[in-house]
Amino acid sequence: MNELSFISHEQERIGVHILPTQKFKTTTILLHIQLPLTEELVTKGALLPNVLQRGTERYPNPAQLQRHLDSLYGAIFNAGVVKRGEKQIIQLYLEIANEKFLADSRPLLEEGIRFLGEVLTRPLLENGAFAKKVVELEKEALTKRIEGLIDDKMRYANQRLTEEMCKEEPYRLLAYGIREQIPQITPEDLYAFYQEVLSSYPVDMYVIGDVQPDEAAKHLHQYIPLVASGAKELPPTTYKKTVTKEHTVTEEMSVAQGKLNIGMRTQIGYADDDYVHLMMYNGVLGGFPHSKLFMNVREKASLAYYAVSQLETQKGLCMIMSGIETANYEQALTIIKEQLDMMRRGEITDVELNQTKAMLTNQLRETRDSAAAIASMDYNGRLSGRRRSLEEILDGISRTTKEDVARVAQKVEIDTIYFLRGKEEAK
Repeated sequence: MNELSFISHEQERIGVHILPTQKFKTTTILLHIQLPLTEELVTKGALLPNVLQRGTERYPNPAQLQRHLDSLYGAIFNAGVVKRGEKQIIQLYLEIANEKFLADSRPLLEEGIRFLGEVLTRPLLENGAFAKKVVELEKEALTKRIEGLIDDKMRYANQRLTEEMCKEEPYRLLAYGIREQIPQITPEDLYAFYQEVLSSYPVDMYVIGDVQPDEAAKHLHQYIPLVASGAKELPPTTYKKTVTKEHTVTEEMSVAQGKLNIGMRTQIGYADDDYVHLMMYNGVLGGFPHSKLFMNVREKASLAYYAVSQLETQKGLCMIMSGIETANYEQALTIIKEQLDMMRRGEITDVELNQTKAMLTNQLRETRDSAAAIASMDYNGRLSGRRRSLEEILDGISRTTKEDVARVAQKVEIDTIYFLRGKEEAK
């Protein structure tokens, strides 16, 4: 069986995806719940998984929960949220040993799925709602996490760029929510939201490992008995938007190193035929140490401590991030724009093209070595409406020409330039 061939079925917006493979000695179980990225839901969506992982009916505190995980041969469990385009995804993750490789005959797959089911469907409650102490602790932790973003200037600058670039779009929202909303959330509010989540939003469950598909599916249905009868079909992420004007936003802060970040609209989403060419575009531009931004802004001109680019696959954005001296802003911006113009003209060397193909190919092949990465690739495809096999992507990369990259480059437009400059150098 092809390593990336999932056995899948879906019923009432609950998808079950099982990949039987002998590649791993552990079994990975993942649950994804899609929420629309909205101001009304995002903060509760970020808080909920943190509360769920604090305890269940059977394991009412983190210490007892961890002791149970330790008894399952050191199973690894975590929960959280991520942003994928204009959706907020609640994730539960469990990696557990495969009993086939142990002398112990305990049914670890069944016990692992049962545990995840308890976390999701039998949480610790108090007077018909989440325990007040747990909710307050997690509200405090979430507040600190959001406030702490400013201490990581690289992530802070990227979020500020996103907020400015996507002012009228859901994508502007931080996956961790809105700090000002946190104090208002009560245990009762959060529990009502939790009930809505389980009944109203699409769920995808993944099992990857040396398992029998029928057995794994049976355990999922038995221990995670979700009936999303009112599940909503969430709208696809909007990624095509005409750029009418290039915006520039400058902020001052006491920083030793300025942050020059540029947000660009590519008009290309994961499901589009040109997506693989866009991956090559990003690789040649700023995805690797041999890329144009790294070589020309950082190495040759010595203007940047770092200069990279990355894609947001669902939203169709390409973000350039660089760390520079405040005094070098104009020169750095000029050279960055020169690289974009070169890409549009197809001025790409054979070395740049071939090294990017090699690096991207190696990077993608490494996904075979991670169950979570395999699931993520499959899930990205489901979110976008087009699933791509690894072989299809690799073949597309190998066939990409300079002309393909230049054609994609001509669609890419700068939307917003964000510069976080140091106060001490401000004139």
